[in-house]
Amino acid sequence: MSSFHYTYIFPLLLGIVALMQLWYYFNFFLRLANYKNKEKVASQEYPVTIIICAKNEAGNLVKNLPGVLLQEYRTTHEIIVVNDNSTDESKYILEEFQKKFKDLSIIALKQEAKGIPGKKFPLSVGIKSAKHETLLLTDADCIPASEFWLQKMQDAYQPGIEIVLGYGAYKKYPGMLNKLIRFETFHTAMQYFSYALAGKPYMGVGRNLSYRKDIFLRNKGFSSINHIPSGDDDLFINKIATKTNTAIVIDKDAHTLSEPHQSWSSWMQQKNRHYTTAKYYKPSHKLLLGLYSTLQTLIYPLTIITAIFFNWYIAVGIFALRLLVQTIIWYKCMKKLNEGDLFSMFLFFDIWMFLYNLFFFPSLFKKPSRKWD
Repeated sequence: MSSFHYTYIFPLLLGIVALMQLWYYFNFFLRLANYKNKEKVASQEYPVTIIICAKNEAGNLVKNLPGVLLQEYRTTHEIIVVNDNSTDESKYILEEFQKKFKDLSIIALKQEAKGIPGKKFPLSVGIKSAKHETLLLTDADCIPASEFWLQKMQDAYQPGIEIVLGYGAYKKYPGMLNKLIRFETFHTAMQYFSYALAGKPYMGVGRNLSYRKDIFLRNKGFSSINHIPSGDDDLFINKIATKTNTAIVIDKDAHTLSEPHQSWSSWMQQKNRHYTTAKYYKPSHKLLLGLYSTLQTLIYPLTIITAIFFNWYIAVGIFALRLLVQTIIWYKCMKKLNEGDLFSMFLFFDIWMFLYNLFFFPSLFKKPSRKWD
């Protein structure tokens, strides 16, 4: 009887990693790929308060605020802009808008909140000032993708739903940086939408997020995370979301659009800031997300090692099966989120995720920045 040769461990490990990746795709991401909006017998329009926090965002307010103010929505709604100690022309721009749009309310903050970095304090002020129970949050650098954004986001509410997750996309421009930013945004959304559909919601994005005022007040707002500069969206949702109180909206008319970063350095700084909040997620979420990234990082080295030291066609066969499933699900999810033009580069993006995980892994251990996102 021949003894077990050490090289057998390579295809065994590769097979285990590939199977675990397939588990993520079938158990989570397939849910988004096959997602269809539930048919509603009746649609109710709730009174809504839209809240935008702005700090020296004069240019963005001029470009984007009209898209929020001109929403097609027959029911009562208000728009609150919290002007957070701006030193530019924001005050005068907002006052001009207010002359034409009576639903616009301006809250001017003239003093920084000590010990509460980021935008949690201005956002808290806006939420507590809201007249209506349903809140819809976005940023000053975002514009709704259509005039039906408000209607479609609030339409997801039904009995028991307290949180609605939307998609905050980036505008499409030529160039590799734009494609990488949009792919990373898509990939993150594929995860948090799919986890929510699987009953494990773990984050949302402040560019396009809705929740009830009552759930904010019941949980004492951001009090438990006030010391962390960011996290007003992902960490707060991580704390309050459950398998029964969270819904998603992926309709392209309900997206928001933002200007992407124009330089590699500014984008890297943003991603580093975002990764520093991941350590504060619930342990179960950290385990699922960390394992997924680890598997994505291991698949390429194990495929190469198996091909060199054991058998190349077994290595290629295992890798090809995993890639086929991933490709089909990515394609369907990209179509769902109006990012279909990215699909032609799917193999490049798969390799990129391997490099991306290696590069940003140290960010998990860095101290959070005290700047706004």
